Amino acid sequence: MFPFPFIFLFFLLCCNILSPLVVNSLNSEGYVLLTLKQFINDPQNSMSNWNSSDENPCSWNGITCKDQTVVSISIPKRKLHGSLPSSLGSLSQLRHVNFRNNELFGTLPQQLFQAQGLQSLVLYGNSFSGSVPNEIQNLRYLQTLDLSQNFFNGSLPAEIVQCKRLKTLVISRNNFTGFLPVGFGAGLSSLEKLDLSFNQFNGSIPSDMGNLSSLQGTVDLSHNHFSGLIPSSLGNLPEKVYIDLTYNNLNGPIPQNGALMNRGPTAFIGNPGLCGPPLKNPCGSDTPTSSPSSYPNIPENPSHDGGIGSVKSEKNKGLSKGAVVGIVVGDLIGICLLGLLFSFFYSRVCGFNQDQDDNDVNKGRKRRKECLCFRKDESEALSDNVEQYDLVPLDSQVAFDLDELLKASAFVLGKSGIGIMYKVVLEEGLALAVRRLGEGGSQRFKEFQTEVEAIGKLRHPNIATLRAYYWSVDEKLLIYDYIPNGSLATAIHGKAGLVTFTPLSWSDRLKIMKGIAKGLVYLHEFSPKKYVHGDLKPSNILLGHDMTPRISDFGLGRLANIAGGSPTLQSNRVAAEKLQERQKSLSTEVGTNILGDGYQAPEALKVVKPSQKWDIYSYGVILLEMITGRLPIVQVGNSEMDLVQWIQFCIEEKKPLSDVLDPYLAEDADKEEEIIAVLKIAMACVNSSSEKRPTMRHVLDALDRLSVSSD
Repeated sequence: MFPFPFIFLFFLLCCNILSPLVVNSLNSEGYVLLTLKQFINDPQNSMSNWNSSDENPCSWNGITCKDQTVVSISIPKRKLHGSLPSSLGSLSQLRHVNFRNNELFGTLPQQLFQAQGLQSLVLYGNSFSGSVPNEIQNLRYLQTLDLSQNFFNGSLPAEIVQCKRLKTLVISRNNFTGFLPVGFGAGLSSLEKLDLSFNQFNGSIPSDMGNLSSLQGTVDLSHNHFSGLIPSSLGNLPEKVYIDLTYNNLNGPIPQNGALMNRGPTAFIGNPGLCGPPLKNPCGSDTPTSSPSSYPNIPENPSHDGGIGSVKSEKNKGLSKGAVVGIVVGDLIGICLLGLLFSFFYSRVCGFNQDQDDNDVNKGRKRRKECLCFRKDESEALSDNVEQYDLVPLDSQVAFDLDELLKASAFVLGKSGIGIMYKVVLEEGLALAVRRLGEGGSQRFKEFQTEVEAIGKLRHPNIATLRAYYWSVDEKLLIYDYIPNGSLATAIHGKAGLVTFTPLSWSDRLKIMKGIAKGLVYLHEFSPKKYVHGDLKPSNILLGHDMTPRISDFGLGRLANIAGGSPTLQSNRVAAEKLQERQKSLSTEVGTNILGDGYQAPEALKVVKPSQKWDIYSYGVILLEMITGRLPIVQVGNSEMDLVQWIQFCIEEKKPLSDVLDPYLAEDADKEEEIIAVLKIAMACVNSSSEKRPTMRHVLDALDRLSVSSD
């Protein structure tokens, strides 16, 4: 039997040993994250508050929880050096992993893909290597996979096509090899962003890639080893999509359909085997025009036994020199005769239209005479002081002419229902943005001139400046300053084809919000006609060098309509009618109507003439988009809800701000009061009653007061 003092000492010893276990109540997810901390060298101490003495890791830097459970790990740009432990896969509710722009290395642990609820995995800008595990098929909810700028190799696993909800697939600048998986296009039909550039993929481009009808921006397949023909099905992609096929081993003619049309040669360079427009390399008669199975081979010199053209003897295998000379001389004489006839016809028709009096001109119009001069509309005449086929400057600082513009290098920036936008770089380096309105007739020039010159007089730091325009029978061009940092839509959501994506900080977002408000106040109150934009959205808000927003595309629909773009606009109206039918069907699911593209005011479907209150509603939606990082149409279960409805739902359900806030703003948590204040301004702007919405002047004043109070 132990003496009493010994028992007492033993009791104290046990208490000392067990006491840390009693005090330290960190849950199991916290210990998993501490394992991650042990695997990583953290020179900037971004994990300094990861302590075992906490009850849970929800207050730790870079960790986001929901109901005290870890749902997000986001530690970008902190020079983390090390590898990822396999234990991360045991975080059962993990939704988002973001370690972009660090110095992590090693392979992706297979166990990571046991977190089957993972929605985004962003690892670009590290030094990961090895292959992507087949277990990626477990991630049925995965929407974003960005592995760009690493050292991954091997083929893309066939199992990736099981990730049916994948919207962003960016794996550029790695060492991936092999063919794309079978069913790539059919299986990943939800893709919105696709960048496979700067890898070593080979084989043919899958024909089912044309099924990716949700793609946006640039589809980048450049700098690989894709070979064979360009499948014509790529033309089925949305027409706004820019398809970059440069520097591969593709051959044959470039299909001229859908999204493949109207592309400059820059989309196809680096493929010596390609031919046909827009390249200067013509296709030969033996060039296949589609996949080998589509058309049979036709011999160059077919002969038919017993027919007139049959070749019977060695003598008749080719044409004699005399026959060739005769054919050439005959062709030249024919061309000269055609030229003389054309000159005679031109002088008679154009002279007729220029020399006759008004009655004769009207008769000439009725007979629809054609010549290489402007055709006059029956109700409009050309301005006497504007030369045909001339560039008209709207600014005294315009120092280029039409010849310089036409000789410049042009790159397609995007394509919309109204026209194609090009970046044009003049010889001296000046960059311009040129919008081509279309190839309609010469309708209503004077009306166009009045409208475009009124727009050209608008001068404000937050309005894109229209510098010049060009009008001819076949071309109508609008020339703007080129604004280098893309659109606000890209700045919020990123863009397929971009190697890097730097999210906007809250201070930048607030600056942009105020800039847009200033531009709208100018349009609404100080412009000559107190204009209404009528189609305000992030895609037509451009960002300058210092992130100063410039409202663009102002008055564009009106100009396109005047310029003879009616077929395009008519197709847009048909699309709008289909959209309205879709909205009506959705309204039965979500209980209210989803309007337009998410930016249109509720009254826009009922009232024909836009009002300033429309712009205010659209501006409110843009504020919500910048706060939440979400698109204007939100997927809720199996139905859709516009962003305004979704925010209202979150408010009614008393969701915490973290559930609404853009995850990229997690580092700006100290700005919570400011963010909530802007959220209130946004909700006032999107009031369903147009009369209850504030004016843009009141909105700007509120934002100014907010900035002053935060200083």
